[in-house]
Amino acid sequence: MAKPKLLGISGSLRKASTNTKLLREAARLFGECDFTEADLHFPLYDGDLEDAQGIPPEVQTLADQIAAADAVIISGPEYNKGITGVLKNALDWVSRTKGNPWSDKPVAITSATAGRAGGERTQVMLRMCLYPFRPRLLQGPEVLVAASADAFDDDGRLRGEMNVKTLTDLMAALKAEMAR
Repeated sequence: MAKPKLLGISGSLRKASTNTKLLREAARLFGECDFTEADLHFPLYDGDLEDAQGIPPEVQTLADQIAAADAVIISGPEYNKGITGVLKNALDWVSRTKGNPWSDKPVAITSATAGRAGGERTQVMLRMCLYPFRPRLLQGPEVLVAASADAFDDDGRLRGEMNVKTLTDLMAALKAEMAR
């Protein structure tokens, strides 16, 4: 039996992003899988650009990765009480591709933030942005990693018994949703 294909999408472009670290930990705790990290280095969505040049190849790559994945994990920080422009831009661009790669796709959401709430608002906003695409959004458990600069050890492993347990439980729920 083939390994499940798991796609990770980080809403942060920083090389040292704690959300990218959280995705990698999610994949590790998921277990054996073919894990791919998406690249969201896209131009800003512009209808004139789309009309003149079509869908950028890097956007089509993401849409194809979503379509090919058995499940998707999205992790994003909270910027000014909401999702990052990078993540919203990616969702907007993918919505312009043919078909709907998100349709019926199992999707888990996590967040890692510097603040004390761990990204509650970004998760709520991200859910609202994803609803039109009709994925199978997991409702929990919620993985909200607060004070994320201190939440990972030098090897990128998630610290804190509650954080690890909640992420492990979310990955188990994602596996169950994939099997549904």
